[in-house]
Amino acid sequence: MRSQTEIFSKRVKDFMHMPEAAVSVGTPCCDVVALMSDKKTHCCVVSDTHNKLAGILRSEDILNKIVFKVSEQTVIEDVMVKEVQTIAPHEYLYHAIGRMRRYGICELVVVDETMQPVGMIYLKEAVEAASSHFMQQIDRLSAEGSLESLRDVKDAQVELAHDMFKDQVAASLTQRLLSHVNNDTVARIISANLTHMEAEGWGAPPVEFCAIVMGSGGRGENYLYPDQDNGFILEDYPDEDHNRVDHFFRELAKRMCDDLNEVGFPYCEGHVMATNPLWRKTLSQWIKQVKLWGKKRNSVALRLADIFFDFQPVWGKVELADDLRASVLQTVQANHFFLQEMYHAQRDHRVAINLFGRLIDDPSDEAHKRMVDLKYRGFLPLVEGVRLLSLKAGIGETSTLKRIEKLHEAKALSENEADYLSSAFRFITQLLLKRQVREYESKQPVTRFVKIRRLSKREKDSLINSLRHIESFRKRLKGEFTGDVY
Repeated sequence: MRSQTEIFSKRVKDFMHMPEAAVSVGTPCCDVVALMSDKKTHCCVVSDTHNKLAGILRSEDILNKIVFKVSEQTVIEDVMVKEVQTIAPHEYLYHAIGRMRRYGICELVVVDETMQPVGMIYLKEAVEAASSHFMQQIDRLSAEGSLESLRDVKDAQVELAHDMFKDQVAASLTQRLLSHVNNDTVARIISANLTHMEAEGWGAPPVEFCAIVMGSGGRGENYLYPDQDNGFILEDYPDEDHNRVDHFFRELAKRMCDDLNEVGFPYCEGHVMATNPLWRKTLSQWIKQVKLWGKKRNSVALRLADIFFDFQPVWGKVELADDLRASVLQTVQANHFFLQEMYHAQRDHRVAINLFGRLIDDPSDEAHKRMVDLKYRGFLPLVEGVRLLSLKAGIGETSTLKRIEKLHEAKALSENEADYLSSAFRFITQLLLKRQVREYESKQPVTRFVKIRRLSKREKDSLINSLRHIESFRKRLKGEFTGDVY
């Protein structure tokens, strides 16, 4: 039986078709109408001389703009609709459905990063793939416009997570979807603020830039209610333009972070946000910063680098993030001492089991007695270790599961190690996310803790087994990065 929530993991590329009718600018209207009639299609995509999307002509445009109104030889660009709703192949199908429903259109043109048409997605087919039960959620999750509608997106996420658990969807897939929705919210807030700033007289961005998210968002591993971890990579510009350029991006960063806080992403207590100049730099400055962290190797530098290494682009010129990632991997992979110091900074991040293999709480945390911190004493020691080994191997992936897969392919992890660690990650993720959904539904504070006595025997045994494998992995890292096998 097809999963009811499958719609939320499908991509546009899985459903798109090649345009049935496509022409270039300069084509006479009579030829376009004849082509649409021959192909029995209700729309025709129009490209410019560089094969980029220029417009679209729909059946209603023929009646409203062509028949008895213009000459048959009138070129298509004189009557086509130039403001076309588009979507990228990698975007989620539910997002396409929401956009078509919101704008009252029956199709979206699928374009690549150069704005060349690569396909079409049709509302009728897309809706048929979605259960009617989820249409309201789709509308909420893909909402655009006001901050109020984006706040509703956060609430809809919890409902979706609940439905995905009922549908027995893997927690890692649920996390990926939550992360996508969150990162998409960041992108929409940036777009809205750029529009507002231009209308207020700020003009367009003075240089191209890329907005990035870090931490769990960068790994695609968000739980419920993550805080902000964001930054900007700016295209290089002359020093004499600094005040003008930085003035613009300071304002954009402030508006973005304020709006994110307003819709449910709390300000980062550690100030890992684009409002902080440390996280708002040009590409060249970022490259120098990473090299500086590698040279300093003090606790602050190591902590900042650790946060940064999971970055992912969410808006803007993605090539800036790609160039930065390539430079980071090259710099870090060649600096064994830096990786060694990163290990030392993390070595006390122990899992929540004692020498006898029993679950334990943190004795220094009076507020959470007989509770396990599934983040800091569960999956985080695994995430950190896998990240460290991936940096050493020059692996550019940021997802923990993808990193494990690539490490296995690179023979840095045995098949058994990869299997044990992947299983441990999936189980702890499932356990924590499920608990968070329950806490939300019962109107309790959403936390990262689970009471030991509330775990079933099976959950307790599986958690202990998962933590043992993580602890074994970290002991192996100790030998690999320090040479100390004891």
